Amino acid sequence: MTDKPISRRQFLCSTAAGLAAFTLSPGPAGAAGSLSGVSVPGAGTPLLRAIPSTGRAVPAVGLGTWITFNVGRDAQAIAGCTEVMRAFFDAGGRVIDSSPMYGSSQMVVGQGLATLDARDRVFSAEKVWTSSGRDGPGQIEETRRFWGVKRFSLMQVHNLLAWQDHLETLFAMKAEGRLDHVGITTSEGRRHDGFEQVMATQPLDSVQVTYNPLDREVEARILPLAADHGQAVIVNRPFRQGALTRRLAGVPLPGWSRELEVSSWAQALLKFILAHPAVTCVIPATTRVDHVRENLAAASGPLPDRALRERIAADVEAAV
Repeated sequence: MTDKPISRRQFLCSTAAGLAAFTLSPGPAGAAGSLSGVSVPGAGTPLLRAIPSTGRAVPAVGLGTWITFNVGRDAQAIAGCTEVMRAFFDAGGRVIDSSPMYGSSQMVVGQGLATLDARDRVFSAEKVWTSSGRDGPGQIEETRRFWGVKRFSLMQVHNLLAWQDHLETLFAMKAEGRLDHVGITTSEGRRHDGFEQVMATQPLDSVQVTYNPLDREVEARILPLAADHGQAVIVNRPFRQGALTRRLAGVPLPGWSRELEVSSWAQALLKFILAHPAVTCVIPATTRVDHVRENLAAASGPLPDRALRERIAADVEAAV
């Protein structure tokens, strides 16, 4: 990992080049087994992406906690979540995302970090979620105590709720050195018009949106806007809360799976997302150790080019 910042000019130039190549790439020629439809950023090496504003590099596959870590005080379930976190860290993961909206998830994450002695290994991505700007600081402090961290790597305004007040708080915390990055979130295609306005007018480090082969609205405006403004992009709901992978469970992987070196539809979906040059990190949620290992493995090896991504999307649409 590196905290050495890249300049805004460097990031915009490199991302613009990536977007241009992504848009103009002719894609694979010839038979489906051709390797012309993939790129190999570093075979065998987990993919890292830099947060543009700080240059801080994070693994491209993180861990979400919506629903999966909301297990109350069930000791056995908490232990299971801790094992998921152990496998996540062992596989090179760092970014864990949660929210006050996620029930007991924050407490469960904090217990896992304590058990694994992993507070110095995590990139802590949290959210503020209250309609009262005055209640924001107290909620953030309560969340910090749940996690047991000194400060958060990223604090996001959840679904733009009271965003003006909360961003004022978060920018002040960042200026005081009590927070590393500031962001906003949305999900399931909601609030995109207002979301774009905040992206264009506020000095955000990060935005979080829903993106997968069936939810592609963000490709038109959100992802290019993030690239233009040097904002990291975190992708939520890559599997539509598991609905996509369940629907695809009985469908054989097409021939392009050999090109991408994937063994599951979940890995194919993640590679589809990660191949977009504006995407920084994707945060699938899971309760299973084998699935978290499978997800992290998607950050290694070939990624599809534009044309192969369209084939993946078409196959997913046809199957579901």
